[in-house]
Amino acid sequence: MKETVVVGMSGGVDSSVAALLLKEQGYNVIGIFMYNWEEKDEAGHCTSDQDYEDARKVCTKIGIPFYSVNFAKEYMDRVFSYFLDEYKKGRTPNPDVLCNREVKFGPFLQYALSIGADKIATGHYAGVEEKDGLYYLNKSFDKNKDQTYFLNQLSQEQLSKTMFPLADIDKTKVREIASKYELNTAKKKDSTGICFIGERKFREFLSKYLPNQKGKIVTPDGTVLGEHIGLMYYTIGQRKGLDIGGKQGFDPNKWYVVRKDLSKNELIVTNGEGEELFSDGLVTYKVNWIPKEPEEKEFDCFIKTRYRQPDQKAHVKIEKDRVTVMFKEKQRAVTEGQYVVFYSNTHCLGGGVIEEVIFN
Repeated sequence: MKETVVVGMSGGVDSSVAALLLKEQGYNVIGIFMYNWEEKDEAGHCTSDQDYEDARKVCTKIGIPFYSVNFAKEYMDRVFSYFLDEYKKGRTPNPDVLCNREVKFGPFLQYALSIGADKIATGHYAGVEEKDGLYYLNKSFDKNKDQTYFLNQLSQEQLSKTMFPLADIDKTKVREIASKYELNTAKKKDSTGICFIGERKFREFLSKYLPNQKGKIVTPDGTVLGEHIGLMYYTIGQRKGLDIGGKQGFDPNKWYVVRKDLSKNELIVTNGEGEELFSDGLVTYKVNWIPKEPEEKEFDCFIKTRYRQPDQKAHVKIEKDRVTVMFKEKQRAVTEGQYVVFYSNTHCLGGGVIEEVIFN
């Protein structure tokens, strides 16, 4: 009997081709579109509507059933509330990582299993492999598109029920397949940014949920340079949008955000090449290890502190829940609230939220 696979259809080319490939491989494929955000933008449009229609057309074209499911409440409770809480703390969260763990591979997976599916599949550029009863998260064949960074929180149970049909295909090939089969998403632009913000300006969006609290922009020695519009709107390493150019004796293009002082509501900036942004290490807690916690409590591996960053060499020390990561080379603009993700040459080993940045 053929296995039933539910594909999370996003309305993009990647999930379209993932569904097509599974159908060609003989699986019983069902396409389901997830509504995770219901609010319309300023023009009264809900970007999900167009994505839904694109996904529906693809499923009709390749001849598979198509349905939708609404997880907006789960998204609000599990992802968006955390997103806002982190910004209140002056941190920079990564909601896409949380969305994968808490929605796409959480309620969506459970829903798929409840309607008789054996597994789910998505259009992520990653791979999953089973060895001796353990499930490994593999890097994608397409190193430029590898999305294991966003999947670093997946559990063994979630990985055991997941397929990634694009594991061994690059993006160019995906678009070629979509064009060959005349899928309407073949030339659709890739989505970027945070899904629920869409094309809206980030500051305007965030101001609807969190009140602005203006404060001083200062140098590390306390010299006041200007006024910020709210610490939540700035990220470590940011150069543009500071509005403090024209200070005598300083290069107006070389101001950098180096720290946020929540207790004083001050944004600390410096002028120069950004030397103060380079850190020596970080601390994270309660890492989600894939497939399991390493037996060695000290080891070398590769890490990323942001998506698309080349692999960086690091030394890792595990002390119960606390994991200290020391970089082989100083890293720029490591940001609390983002994820540090661990890698071998071929696998994603897991990840955790960056809680402290170490400067020696």
